[in-house]
Amino acid sequence: MRLLLDTHLLLWLSEDSDRLSRSARELIGDPDNTIVFSVASLWEASIKHSLQRPDYDAPPAVLRQAFLERGFEELDVRGPHAMAVAALPLLHRDPFDRMLLAQAMVEQLTFLTTDRILAAYPGPIQRV
Repeated sequence: MRLLLDTHLLLWLSEDSDRLSRSARELIGDPDNTIVFSVASLWEASIKHSLQRPDYDAPPAVLRQAFLERGFEELDVRGPHAMAVAALPLLHRDPFDRMLLAQAMVEQLTFLTTDRILAAYPGPIQRV
């Protein structure tokens, strides 16, 4: 299974945080799964890091390098992803989360998130 991780899951994984659920750890650690991270997550982390938000204290370049070293696949934001956002109902207003969800749908990835509102969207979403 190919899994696209929500930004918070990526951050918690990088910190080995207790906030990362057991089910998320099992899915991420399963060697049969391919883990994907989006450039949109790096963009979000860059903005929030520059605003000095305490939950985004790791420099984005360090995060990216760590994800690549772990063998995660990097997913660029492309035109079809941007256009797919327009088709999403307005259940969630965060533009980064909407982009991640659109990417999962276009690329046929399972989107892992902890966000109950995002998990309410139809599509390949798993709340962990």
